[in-house]
Amino acid sequence: MKGLTALDSATAWLNTPPLTATDLHGNVVVVNFWTYTCINWIRTLPHVRAWADRYRDHGLVLLGVHSPEFGFEHDLGNVRRAVAGMRVGHPVAVDNDFRIWQAFDNRYWPALYFIDARGELRHTHFGENDYQRSEMVIQDLLTESGRQIPPRGPGAVDAAGLELPADWDNLASPETYLGYERAENFASPGGAVADVPHSYAAPARWAVNDWALTGDWTVGPREARLNASGGSIVFRFHSRDVHLVLSSQPHSEPVRFRVQVDGQAPGAAAGLDVDAEGRGALTEPRLYQLVRRPGPVRDGTFEITFLDPGALAHVFTFG
Repeated sequence: MKGLTALDSATAWLNTPPLTATDLHGNVVVVNFWTYTCINWIRTLPHVRAWADRYRDHGLVLLGVHSPEFGFEHDLGNVRRAVAGMRVGHPVAVDNDFRIWQAFDNRYWPALYFIDARGELRHTHFGENDYQRSEMVIQDLLTESGRQIPPRGPGAVDAAGLELPADWDNLASPETYLGYERAENFASPGGAVADVPHSYAAPARWAVNDWALTGDWTVGPREARLNASGGSIVFRFHSRDVHLVLSSQPHSEPVRFRVQVDGQAPGAAAGLDVDAEGRGALTEPRLYQLVRRPGPVRDGTFEITFLDPGALAHVFTFG
């Protein structure tokens, strides 16, 4: 396939020496576009990991292509830590210049491209779900290439933590960016003041999926930057999980924060990155899970207050 010839333009390789289209010829190849803060990709990872493990010795090459969304995802050290921490064991091409992305004319995280042993594109899938169909395609392409495969049927998948599927039946809050280029439903009175420090306040009334800043922030095109300790982000949400992609200013110390749900410490609703009292710390640039509610899902008010300056908040996602 034409897109595979762009592998020569990868800016780095992880878990493997550099691979070329020639190296891959004769194998079934599944190209998986991802970026490490994307919750949609994270929830597909147990399935991708299972396919790579189950069919590695039967002619499948599962090839990850890391095409970064945020500036800090261009940093190879950050990507390397994510690959290790998330147990991504298959080959990864680092695509900081988006050359491979462009060669596939890709537009999505996550995206799957299924390529047969002759190098022809045979199937695509974008986003989450449809895992059984995707595995059937892998099995069909391997069988077609003359390989012996494990018994038909989906392999076992163990998903937990961030990788647990979303509670789709109760998910009514959308991905929400905090930078002014893509922000929606920003409810602080007066709206965002672009690119300069400004003191923000919460609105008097809330609708579901409204969000606001309080305290001294600078809203940039792709993030909201906290200028002084004590600033908060408040979101009126409807979901089981609340995630927030956070980074910090270079060379800053860990940024402590406190989370509340409906004005109280989260208790049993604490996410992976906070304790029952809602205490947590921003220590590295990544996605933080701040809420996972165990009971019935209803409208709620989420608030994160930063006890130190220097936080950069990029995007909320829910599950």
